[in-house]
Amino acid sequence: MTHSERRLQAVLFDFDGVILDSETALYEAWQRVYEAHGAFLPLERWAANIGGYNYDVFDPLVYLSGQIGRVVDRDTINTARRACYLYHVHRQEAMPGVREAIATAKAQGLKLAVVSSSSRNWVHGHLKRLGLYNQFDAFACGDEAAQVKPDPELYHMGLERLGVSAERSFVVEDSPKGIAAARAASLYCVVVPNSVTSASPLKGYDKLLESLAAQPFEEIIAAVETSATPAAG
Repeated sequence: MTHSERRLQAVLFDFDGVILDSETALYEAWQRVYEAHGAFLPLERWAANIGGYNYDVFDPLVYLSGQIGRVVDRDTINTARRACYLYHVHRQEAMPGVREAIATAKAQGLKLAVVSSSSRNWVHGHLKRLGLYNQFDAFACGDEAAQVKPDPELYHMGLERLGVSAERSFVVEDSPKGIAAARAASLYCVVVPNSVTSASPLKGYDKLLESLAAQPFEEIIAAVETSATPAAG
């Protein structure tokens, strides 16, 4: 089958948690804050914020104050926590199987995009650090949109910039908000949870993978290609 004859034309990747495991690094940074105060942050409580860290659903500092029985200094804690987080995340490699997945998709003539609720500086900077920036044909980032995931705006933006339709594309996501955004944009969704997002209630996806290294990406592409009707997970 030639590229012009095939149904698929593009793959859109989420960034945090799919390409870079920044979500685990962020949870671990908060866990260190809690440990320093003699407290513990349960993953199932933290999971409410995965895929968008506005702390609108769960505020880790309010929860910490409740755990230790006193109000904490938000600015002091956030400064130290962010420094710890950035130290560790800037030393991370790409997630297992990501480089191979990108190379396989490129070799099959598919267009590639990164669609993320994070800012352009964050996404572009890490992709350049990892040597992956030039592998992508388009980007759609949170500071370019009025609404981030679970709203589908970023996926619509990514599709428009690639010049492809939703029915000829699929998404690689890891979180409930990302899955919801992909589904709202009528995109086939492959979900690859990491150690943090696996604690979230994942539903609405079409295909679930343990990791991108668990199965050759050409098999994933072939499975999506032959799936005429998405089946919710």
